[in-house]
Amino acid sequence: MKKYFQRLGSSLMLPVAVLPAAAILLGIGYAIDPTGWGGGSPVAAFLIKAGDSIIGNMSILFAIGVSIGMSKERDGAAALSGLVGYLVVTTLLSTESVAMLKGIEVSEVNAAFSKIENQFVGIISGLTAAAMYNRFSKVKLPDALAFFSGKRLVPIVTSAVMLLESMALLFVWPVVYTALVNFGTTISGLGYIGAGLYGFFNRLLIPTGLHHALNSVFWFDVAGINDIGNFWAGTGTKGITGMYQAGFFPIMMFGLIGAAIAMYQTAKPKRKKEIKSLMMAAGFASFLTGVTEPLEFSFMFVAPVLYVVHAILTGISLAVSAFFNWTAGFGFSAGLIDFVLSSRLPLANNPYMLILQGVFFGFLYYIIFRFLIVKFNIQTPGREAEDIDLKNSDEMAERFTDNYSDNYNEIDSKEKISTTNEKFANIAKIIYTGLGEDENIVNIENCTTRLRIEVKDMDKVDIGKIKKADIAGVKVTGPYTLQIVIGLQVQFVWEELDKLISK
Repeated sequence: MKKYFQRLGSSLMLPVAVLPAAAILLGIGYAIDPTGWGGGSPVAAFLIKAGDSIIGNMSILFAIGVSIGMSKERDGAAALSGLVGYLVVTTLLSTESVAMLKGIEVSEVNAAFSKIENQFVGIISGLTAAAMYNRFSKVKLPDALAFFSGKRLVPIVTSAVMLLESMALLFVWPVVYTALVNFGTTISGLGYIGAGLYGFFNRLLIPTGLHHALNSVFWFDVAGINDIGNFWAGTGTKGITGMYQAGFFPIMMFGLIGAAIAMYQTAKPKRKKEIKSLMMAAGFASFLTGVTEPLEFSFMFVAPVLYVVHAILTGISLAVSAFFNWTAGFGFSAGLIDFVLSSRLPLANNPYMLILQGVFFGFLYYIIFRFLIVKFNIQTPGREAEDIDLKNSDEMAERFTDNYSDNYNEIDSKEKISTTNEKFANIAKIIYTGLGEDENIVNIENCTTRLRIEVKDMDKVDIGKIKKADIAGVKVTGPYTLQIVIGLQVQFVWEELDKLISK
């Protein structure tokens, strides 16, 4: 299960990597025209629409990214199937479609279906598509249906499975959504404790997209609170209105930055450059605009314990700011742009105390995240296992060390390869031969720096042969699995291996 979620987290990194740029475009556009959202400025409209084209379709990006990352061969057919699955469920469960299915007016449809295009549905669609690809991409149909064999079959099967999942969601989704709205209405009367509970569950529900249900209770006029609208209109109570927004500023502007620094500093030396660029881009987007998804999804699935800690700290932040009546608000999200704009409004109450609170939470996040990562060896980005000492991997590794010790003694230098293309092709050829070629290879997939390989018979694997390629090392991870550490160029070696296997 742990490996499954780590792979899911890795799959999300592809779409998450594009979010910081979109967040910055949105933030700058909103700063130019904070009230009209582009209606009063063509430049703002251009930037906002450009950013929203990505942020607004995050669930589609997740459907495609997860389907690629979780499929065995990273094939385009899996990506297409992920998109097909997402379109099936979101079209069937759109407000208009549900009205037709139930024979009622659009206005009578449960509000849950207006939020069906969310990250949770995107991830579910991607996982379904990947599972269908792994199961049906090699299926051969009778001659009469041969055109639909193999990869062409995958989108068809995916759409059929998503029909069944849509039927289940038709009944389950509104129950869950409504329950959350009712829960939010209940805790709204608990003062600063209620604000803390809201902050905790707001973050905890981000992976499912159900945080929208909770947000609607506190931010808008579902239960008469309308925290955002009243704050910006100046129609609330100073020190009270804005209490469900203020506590997010210390987290988004400072807390998550501390977490990013901790993850960067605890990354392995070989990965630090890569992780630094990721964390800087995601951290800047969080600080400036309040868009936290690039940072949160980078550790949400690979380190769920840290994400729960993040949710708890968010709840504490909202409770603290509400207790002291420090308020600020946002029209977009709790980043620097909204902080500067909202701090001048009549209902802003000691907003600069949120900066002091943020600095404290930044240090708190850094200390807690760094301690937990190091103490429990949590595999945050850049810390994935890459130990290449075969003797320390497990009993299987010890057995193979004995079997191939003679081969190791013969290896004094790695093969010298001239050009880049030839280098990757030669590395792949050596690995392919060492693994026992097609007859012994079950599956090969790549992550950031390694090839993850499953074989039929480990006795047929010649690790000595593999070590002659220009690689960092080999690690046996189980009776039928091993990892080959390549480095950041692993994708190109995997592509050359795929060519050999296809032949």
